[in-house]
Amino acid sequence: MDGLARGPGWLAARPWPLRLAVLSGVGGLAGLGQIPTAWPVATLLALVAAMDMARRRAAGFAEGWALGVGYFAFTLRWIVDPFLVEPERTGWMAPFALFFMAAGLALFWGLAFGLARRLRLGLWGLVPIWTGVEVLRSLVLTGFPWVLLGHVWSETPLIQLASVIGVHGMTLLTLATAAVLASPGAGYWRAAVPAALVAAAVLLRPGPPPALDPEAPVIRIVQPNVPQEDKWNPDLMPGHLQRLLTLSGPPEPEGAGPQRPASLVVWPETALADLLEWAGPVLEAGARVDGGVPVATGVVRRDEQGRFFNSLVVTDDRGNVTDLYDKVHLVPFGEYIPFRGRLDELGLEGLAEMQGDGFTAGEPSGKLIDIPGIGSARALICYEGIFPEEIGSGSRPRLLLLVTNDAWFGDRAGPEQHFALGRLRAIEFGLPLVRAANTGISAMIDGKGRILASLPLHEAGALDVPLPPALPPTIYARLGDGPVLLVLAMLTIVAFRRRGIDPAVRGA
Repeated sequence: MDGLARGPGWLAARPWPLRLAVLSGVGGLAGLGQIPTAWPVATLLALVAAMDMARRRAAGFAEGWALGVGYFAFTLRWIVDPFLVEPERTGWMAPFALFFMAAGLALFWGLAFGLARRLRLGLWGLVPIWTGVEVLRSLVLTGFPWVLLGHVWSETPLIQLASVIGVHGMTLLTLATAAVLASPGAGYWRAAVPAALVAAAVLLRPGPPPALDPEAPVIRIVQPNVPQEDKWNPDLMPGHLQRLLTLSGPPEPEGAGPQRPASLVVWPETALADLLEWAGPVLEAGARVDGGVPVATGVVRRDEQGRFFNSLVVTDDRGNVTDLYDKVHLVPFGEYIPFRGRLDELGLEGLAEMQGDGFTAGEPSGKLIDIPGIGSARALICYEGIFPEEIGSGSRPRLLLLVTNDAWFGDRAGPEQHFALGRLRAIEFGLPLVRAANTGISAMIDGKGRILASLPLHEAGALDVPLPPALPPTIYARLGDGPVLLVLAMLTIVAFRRRGIDPAVRGA
């Protein structure tokens, strides 16, 4: 690790253009910890290099920003894919979208490094501030808690700690570990901390899922796999509908025993081509495919004022709508256009132009939907599954029900990262997650984050899976992010008080 520390020291003396270019590359290295590569050790090594520069006061706002540009450009490379669905109309925006997304999110990292340097808080002041700005970017301008540093543990047993400390606690753990490795005076802690992480990973392995209750309701999750460029083609819509209904029927018998009937059929986000006001016959047909079964589906609805909503409805076994949820947390530029008037003046448009003025957000209420014979569910439509604080509001449901259309997000990084975020929500709250995605990944996930059954990307199919039990409320479900925010405040206060004590800070 001492060899790694000499590298940033050399870099600190280089001209600033070279320094920023190298740091951008280090940021890309840090991104290797995110899915789909999922190499958290690479993230730790990159963070150690960046923190060593911060310790030497050789990294401020510009260096933190450059580090963030490399990190976000690499991890969010899939952001260009939505603009390539209709390349003749929006393709020209793709490179600008990636640059401005990366450069904008990197401002948060620049803020962390700039504050730590200006306030002379040293390495251990950077840790809570950096964690704090990751919390901030999860909330500001509707928030974007994607590829948070705590997500690098998603494919390791350590992610089970999220049931106690949440994803922001995982970010704090990541940065604190890197700070220990970057601290010259850490001594034996440099070996003890990694050893403790390895031991924790062994102890936290959730093991195989327990046998499911034979009386548990069976959920049929349908993945029609309709490419986004074909989804609204009127010539292809009848075929799409027929595929959806065929997949919703009872599966072919396996073995000698009879198949258990489904208690609920789940279709993905905007599964229906018709508006809700015209979709009655389709909902009725869906309910009939297995002799009468409730259906939960994503659908676009229009109200009396002509406003459009991205919604989820639940029907009874005859196809009558019994409950309704309107998506509250809309995707900026994807489902609505922020600052619409100003962008119109500039001649710019977004993906929401496909729905005219875009969608209207539903009323935030923490409402649960009722599923006949199963209980209450927290409905999540696509993007909403990345916000843990919204799931924690209101009463505790029996399950999380997430419908999405990830056909927008490309072939690997985007859909796989989105899937991992849903799985993380199941772990945080100890609740089973039913995930129906148009092109995948559809799955049943239990309250420990174990994948009980899944369908891969770009494969049409259906899953019949018994619903696993809801676990007792986790510590995170009870306390939320409050304890971690308190720890961040305390660490920041300690860093301020040590400015005159810590030699590395006093001499800065």
